[in-house]
Amino acid sequence: MAASRIREKMATGFGSRRRREWLEHLDMPTYVIGDVHGRYDLLSALERKIFADAAGLAGRKLIIMLGDFIDRGPASAQVVGRLMASPPNGFDRICLTGNHEMAMLSYIDGEISLDDWVALGGDATLASYGVDIQKLKERYPKQKQLDTFIRTWLPDDHVNFLRRLPILLDTPEVLFVHAGIDPDRSISEQQDDDLVYIRSRFHDSAQPLPKLIVHGHTPIRQAEVHGLRLNLDTGAFYTGRLTAARLWQGRIHITST
Repeated sequence: MAASRIREKMATGFGSRRRREWLEHLDMPTYVIGDVHGRYDLLSALERKIFADAAGLAGRKLIIMLGDFIDRGPASAQVVGRLMASPPNGFDRICLTGNHEMAMLSYIDGEISLDDWVALGGDATLASYGVDIQKLKERYPKQKQLDTFIRTWLPDDHVNFLRRLPILLDTPEVLFVHAGIDPDRSISEQQDDDLVYIRSRFHDSAQPLPKLIVHGHTPIRQAEVHGLRLNLDTGAFYTGRLTAARLWQGRIHITST
Protein backbone atom coordinates (compact mmCIF):
# COMPACT_ATOMS: atom_id res chain seq x y z
CA MET A 1 0.00 0.00 0.00
CA ALA A 2 1.39 3.40 -1.04
CA ALA A 3 0.70 5.13 2.28
CA SER A 4 2.56 2.45 4.26
CA ARG A 5 5.54 2.59 1.92
CA ILE A 6 5.69 6.37 2.17
CA ARG A 7 5.43 6.18 5.95
CA GLU A 8 8.46 3.88 6.02
CA LYS A 9 10.45 6.31 3.86
CA MET A 10 9.47 9.20 6.10
CA ALA A 11 10.70 7.38 9.20
CA THR A 12 14.14 8.95 8.77
CA GLY A 13 12.54 12.34 9.29
CA PHE A 14 11.28 11.40 12.74
CA GLY A 15 14.78 11.48 14.18
CA SER A 16 14.38 14.85 15.87
CA ARG A 17 11.44 14.80 18.21
CA ARG A 18 8.68 17.29 17.45
CA ARG A 19 7.75 19.85 20.06
CA ARG A 20 5.02 19.00 22.56
CA GLU A 21 2.85 21.75 24.02
CA TRP A 22 1.41 21.78 27.53
CA LEU A 23 -1.36 23.91 29.05
CA GLU A 24 -1.71 23.93 32.82
CA HIS A 25 -5.41 24.74 32.57
CA LEU A 26 -7.95 24.45 29.77
CA ASP A 27 -9.90 27.27 31.35
CA MET A 28 -11.55 28.86 28.32
CA PRO A 29 -14.07 27.74 25.68
CA THR A 30 -12.02 25.58 23.31
CA TYR A 31 -12.97 24.86 19.70
CA VAL A 32 -11.19 21.93 18.04
CA ILE A 33 -11.26 21.57 14.24
CA GLY A 34 -10.64 18.33 12.36
CA ASP A 35 -8.80 17.61 9.09
CA VAL A 36 -9.32 20.46 6.59
CA HIS A 37 -7.38 19.01 3.62
CA GLY A 38 -7.32 22.13 1.48
CA ARG A 39 -11.00 23.03 1.89
CA TYR A 40 -10.61 26.73 2.60
CA ASP A 41 -14.30 27.23 1.83
CA LEU A 42 -15.33 24.84 4.60
CA LEU A 43 -12.82 26.27 7.07
CA SER A 44 -14.21 29.76 6.47
CA ALA A 45 -17.79 28.53 6.90
CA LEU A 46 -16.96 26.63 10.08
CA GLU A 47 -15.09 29.59 11.53
CA ARG A 48 -18.18 31.76 11.00
CA LYS A 49 -20.22 29.25 12.99
CA ILE A 50 -17.61 29.21 15.74
CA PHE A 51 -17.48 33.01 15.96
CA ALA A 52 -21.27 33.18 16.20
CA ASP A 53 -21.31 30.55 18.94
CA ALA A 54 -18.46 32.22 20.84
CA ALA A 55 -20.16 35.61 20.80
CA GLY A 56 -22.38 34.42 23.65
CA LEU A 57 -19.44 33.33 25.83
CA ALA A 58 -17.39 35.69 27.97
CA GLY A 59 -13.60 35.92 27.93
CA ARG A 60 -10.98 34.62 25.54
CA LYS A 61 -11.46 31.48 23.48
CA LEU A 62 -9.05 28.95 22.01
CA ILE A 63 -9.05 27.28 18.58
CA ILE A 64 -7.05 24.06 18.15
CA MET A 65 -6.35 22.71 14.67
CA LEU A 66 -5.67 18.96 14.57
CA GLY A 67 -3.44 18.89 11.48
CA ASP A 68 -3.80 17.80 7.85
CA PHE A 69 -4.56 21.31 6.61
CA ILE A 70 -3.14 20.47 3.18
CA ASP A 71 -3.38 18.02 0.23
CA ARG A 72 -6.34 16.68 -1.75
CA GLY A 73 -8.52 19.79 -1.59
CA PRO A 74 -8.09 22.78 -3.93
CA ALA A 75 -6.88 25.54 -1.59
CA SER A 76 -4.09 24.29 0.68
CA ALA A 77 -1.98 27.44 0.24
CA GLN A 78 -4.92 29.60 1.28
CA VAL A 79 -5.59 27.41 4.33
CA VAL A 80 -1.97 27.65 5.46
CA GLY A 81 -2.00 31.41 4.89
CA ARG A 82 -5.15 31.71 6.99
CA LEU A 83 -3.63 29.75 9.86
CA MET A 84 -0.40 31.75 9.74
CA ALA A 85 -2.35 34.99 10.20
CA SER A 86 -3.31 36.31 13.62
CA PRO A 87 -6.53 34.77 14.96
CA PRO A 88 -9.61 36.99 15.32
CA ASN A 89 -9.88 39.31 18.29
CA GLY A 90 -10.66 37.42 21.46
CA PHE A 91 -9.24 34.13 20.18
CA ASP A 92 -5.96 32.26 20.56
CA ARG A 93 -5.04 29.48 18.14
CA ILE A 94 -2.77 26.44 18.36
CA CYS A 95 -2.09 24.42 15.19
CA LEU A 96 -0.78 20.86 15.39
CA THR A 97 0.97 18.97 12.62
CA GLY A 98 -0.56 16.03 10.80
CA ASN A 99 1.02 13.37 8.62
CA HIS A 100 0.32 15.37 5.45
CA GLU A 101 2.27 18.41 6.65
CA MET A 102 5.12 16.07 7.57
CA ALA A 103 4.93 14.42 4.13
CA MET A 104 5.23 17.80 2.43
CA LEU A 105 8.30 18.57 4.52
CA SER A 106 9.71 15.11 3.79
CA TYR A 107 9.47 15.87 0.07
CA ILE A 108 11.11 19.27 0.53
CA ASP A 109 13.92 17.61 2.52
CA GLY A 110 14.43 14.86 -0.06
CA GLU A 111 13.21 11.97 2.11
CA ILE A 112 10.35 11.01 -0.22
CA SER A 113 9.89 11.50 -3.96
CA LEU A 114 7.50 13.83 -5.76
CA ASP A 115 5.48 10.80 -6.85
CA ASP A 116 5.20 9.74 -3.20
CA TRP A 117 3.82 13.12 -2.20
CA VAL A 118 1.48 13.24 -5.20
CA ALA A 119 0.08 9.85 -4.15
CA LEU A 120 -1.04 11.54 -0.92
CA GLY A 121 -2.70 14.46 -2.71
CA GLY A 122 0.34 16.71 -2.95
CA ASP A 123 -0.46 17.64 -6.56
CA ALA A 124 -3.48 19.60 -5.33
CA THR A 125 -1.31 21.41 -2.80
CA LEU A 126 1.23 22.32 -5.48
CA ALA A 127 -1.54 23.54 -7.77
CA SER A 128 -2.74 25.87 -5.01
CA TYR A 129 0.77 27.38 -5.00
CA GLY A 130 0.62 27.86 -8.77
CA VAL A 131 2.63 24.77 -9.71
CA ASP A 132 1.44 22.77 -12.74
CA ILE A 133 3.44 19.54 -12.50
CA GLN A 134 2.73 18.36 -16.06
CA LYS A 135 3.83 21.63 -17.64
CA LEU A 136 6.93 21.75 -15.45
CA LYS A 137 7.88 18.22 -16.51
CA GLU A 138 8.05 19.48 -20.09
CA ARG A 139 10.30 22.35 -19.00
CA TYR A 140 12.40 20.25 -16.61
CA PRO A 141 12.56 16.70 -18.01
CA LYS A 142 15.14 15.64 -15.44
CA GLN A 143 13.67 14.81 -12.04
CA LYS A 144 16.43 16.55 -10.10
CA GLN A 145 15.78 19.82 -11.96
CA LEU A 146 12.05 19.51 -11.40
CA ASP A 147 12.49 18.84 -7.68
CA THR A 148 14.89 21.76 -7.30
CA PHE A 149 12.43 24.15 -8.95
CA ILE A 150 9.47 23.02 -6.82
CA ARG A 151 11.42 23.08 -3.55
CA THR A 152 12.64 26.58 -4.34
CA TRP A 153 9.21 27.78 -5.48
CA LEU A 154 7.34 26.92 -2.28
CA PRO A 155 7.28 30.02 -0.03
CA ASP A 156 9.76 29.94 2.83
CA ASP A 157 7.34 31.46 5.34
CA HIS A 158 4.78 28.72 4.70
CA VAL A 159 7.41 25.98 4.92
CA ASN A 160 8.86 27.41 8.14
CA PHE A 161 5.39 27.66 9.65
CA LEU A 162 4.86 23.95 8.98
CA ARG A 163 8.27 23.10 10.44
CA ARG A 164 7.43 24.86 13.70
CA LEU A 165 4.12 23.10 14.32
CA PRO A 166 3.96 21.09 17.55
CA ILE A 167 2.82 17.49 17.34
CA LEU A 168 0.77 17.29 20.51
CA LEU A 169 -1.05 19.53 22.98
CA ASP A 170 -1.49 18.08 26.46
CA THR A 171 -3.63 19.37 29.32
CA PRO A 172 -4.60 17.79 32.66
CA GLU A 173 -7.94 16.51 31.34
CA VAL A 174 -7.61 16.33 27.55
CA LEU A 175 -4.89 15.49 25.02
CA PHE A 176 -5.08 16.88 21.46
CA VAL A 177 -3.21 15.11 18.67
CA HIS A 178 -3.60 14.38 14.98
CA ALA A 179 -4.00 10.59 14.85
CA GLY A 180 -4.10 9.22 18.41
CA ILE A 181 -1.65 7.65 20.85
CA ASP A 182 -0.07 4.27 21.46
CA PRO A 183 -2.14 2.98 24.40
CA ASP A 184 0.80 0.86 25.59
CA ARG A 185 3.08 3.88 26.11
CA SER A 186 2.91 6.72 28.60
CA ILE A 187 2.28 10.16 27.14
CA SER A 188 5.90 11.16 27.70
CA GLU A 189 7.08 8.10 25.71
CA GLN A 190 4.87 8.59 22.65
CA GLN A 191 6.64 8.36 19.30
CA ASP A 192 6.11 11.06 16.67
CA ASP A 193 5.36 8.44 14.03
CA ASP A 194 2.41 7.08 16.03
CA LEU A 195 1.07 10.52 16.91
CA VAL A 196 0.44 11.34 13.24
CA TYR A 197 -0.17 7.87 11.76
CA ILE A 198 -1.63 5.44 14.29
CA ARG A 199 -5.02 3.87 13.56
CA SER A 200 -6.09 0.39 14.68
CA ARG A 201 -3.67 0.04 17.62
CA PHE A 202 -5.31 3.14 19.06
CA HIS A 203 -8.92 2.67 17.96
CA ASP A 204 -9.20 -1.05 18.72
CA SER A 205 -7.21 -1.23 21.94
CA ALA A 206 -8.92 -2.27 25.16
CA GLN A 207 -6.12 -0.64 27.15
CA PRO A 208 -7.51 2.16 29.37
CA LEU A 209 -6.63 5.63 28.11
CA PRO A 210 -5.16 8.20 30.53
CA LYS A 211 -7.59 10.98 29.54
CA LEU A 212 -9.86 12.14 26.72
CA ILE A 213 -7.98 11.99 23.38
CA VAL A 214 -9.29 14.43 20.75
CA HIS A 215 -7.96 13.57 17.29
CA GLY A 216 -8.62 13.27 13.57
CA HIS A 217 -6.80 11.31 10.82
CA THR A 218 -9.24 8.41 10.42
CA PRO A 219 -12.36 9.56 8.52
CA ILE A 220 -15.74 8.71 10.00
CA ARG A 221 -19.27 9.58 8.95
CA GLN A 222 -20.21 11.51 12.06
CA ALA A 223 -18.13 12.74 14.98
CA GLU A 224 -19.05 11.44 18.40
CA VAL A 225 -17.42 10.47 21.66
CA HIS A 226 -16.49 6.79 22.09
CA GLY A 227 -15.29 6.32 25.64
CA LEU A 228 -12.23 8.54 25.93
CA ARG A 229 -11.83 9.00 22.17
CA LEU A 230 -13.29 11.90 20.15
CA ASN A 231 -12.59 11.70 16.40
CA LEU A 232 -13.29 14.91 14.47
CA ASP A 233 -12.23 13.81 10.96
CA THR A 234 -15.44 13.68 8.94
CA GLY A 235 -13.69 13.51 5.55
CA ALA A 236 -14.12 17.20 4.69
CA PHE A 237 -12.37 16.90 1.33
CA TYR A 238 -14.95 14.52 -0.15
CA THR A 239 -18.01 14.87 2.13
CA GLY A 240 -18.17 18.66 2.40
CA ARG A 241 -18.45 18.25 6.18
CA LEU A 242 -15.76 19.87 8.30
CA THR A 243 -16.35 19.30 11.99
CA ALA A 244 -15.49 21.12 15.19
CA ALA A 245 -16.10 20.38 18.85
CA ARG A 246 -16.51 22.95 21.60
CA LEU A 247 -15.13 21.83 24.96
CA TRP A 248 -16.27 23.95 27.85
CA GLN A 249 -17.28 23.35 31.47
CA GLY A 250 -17.13 19.57 31.12
CA ARG A 251 -19.42 19.45 28.08
CA ILE A 252 -18.76 18.71 24.41
CA HIS A 253 -20.81 20.32 21.65
CA ILE A 254 -20.19 19.16 18.07
CA THR A 255 -20.98 21.17 14.95
CA SER A 256 -20.23 20.71 11.23
CA THR A 257 -20.52 22.59 7.97
